[in-house]
Amino acid sequence: MTIRGKAYIAGIYEHPTRKAPDKSLAQLHAEIAIGAVADAGLTMADVDGFFCDNDAPGLGPISMVEYLGLNVRHVDTTETGGSAPIVHISHAAQAIASGKCSVALITLAGRPRSAGVSANPPPNWDVPELPFEYPYRSSVLNQYAMVAMRHMHEYGTTPEQLAWVKVAASHHAQHNPHAMLREVVSVENVLQSPMIADPLHRLDCCVVSDGGGAIVVVSPEIARSLSRPLIKVRGAGEAIRDLRGGKANILESGGARSGAIAFEEAGVTPADIKYASVYDSFTITVIVQLEDLGFCEKGQGGRFVSDGQLISGIGRLPVNTDGGGLCNNHPGNRGGMTKVLEAVRQLRGEAHPAVQVQGCDLAVAHGTGGWLASRHGSATVILERE
Repeated sequence: MTIRGKAYIAGIYEHPTRKAPDKSLAQLHAEIAIGAVADAGLTMADVDGFFCDNDAPGLGPISMVEYLGLNVRHVDTTETGGSAPIVHISHAAQAIASGKCSVALITLAGRPRSAGVSANPPPNWDVPELPFEYPYRSSVLNQYAMVAMRHMHEYGTTPEQLAWVKVAASHHAQHNPHAMLREVVSVENVLQSPMIADPLHRLDCCVVSDGGGAIVVVSPEIARSLSRPLIKVRGAGEAIRDLRGGKANILESGGARSGAIAFEEAGVTPADIKYASVYDSFTITVIVQLEDLGFCEKGQGGRFVSDGQLISGIGRLPVNTDGGGLCNNHPGNRGGMTKVLEAVRQLRGEAHPAVQVQGCDLAVAHGTGGWLASRHGSATVILERE
């Protein structure tokens, strides 16, 4: 079964907060849910499908359905880390196409900045790979740095090329009043920021923020009854990349599979895409994923992003025009949700005028959850404005 044209994104909402010491996690979920449903021109009583992952408090949908006052006939709690909201769009479209629901609400929220949550929590010895890997003391930072170092070794990628990803994000973030980092930076600024894990400097790393976002996916019949732009789900793909007993290529992400599946279902190619939202936990994350999605050949990502090629109005492919995780926000340490929100804004023509892509009618949103150097989940969705 294909989901092409079987579902539409009718509502979106991004919480404006970047630090929420006065709000509970459930409250954030409620505020973004209400915002997205209102944006669609619907009410909470219209929602009959609910999608969330492990960021939801309590017992996930069991707790949140009651808290939100929903009356649902379908739920999905697929957990793939930061890519989960994009997986949920695909699963919501599948549920709508099979008649399981007609108005699907997807929420993601987090408050790691207020709660002081570490990206490297204490070891959970029930995780099967941990006894084999923990002795090497891997962390989020040094795993991504390892990918960057290997990319430089294999392909000649330079720290300056990594920095261009951050420079582009900062050019976009200056126009976003909610972005945490709005100052435009140069390649030199990135390279002069403190070294965190060689070769990644502090400005190669994403921000840590509270907040969240929500999406409403509806059936074609409901979409056409609403006074909102028609944003069609044209194709989607998902993949889990594991280490294959130590034989995996750490320079190839799950995006190589999820992207190929999504483009095939959509019936388009990367050359057709007008705008791309690409997960940017670190600058190297963007370069690897652009290669794996097919925007350039493997090993050419550094050259592809250089000299402002990701800046809207200047470069060949506008990427993350809200400032992305590198400058805007990274709610709950999971950036897949905000990738979809900015893609929808671009397709609606609702991005900031300074970064709006003219004639934007086809966009891709791609997320990665987990660790690029080890196991992770990848998800890709291709959206089209009718």
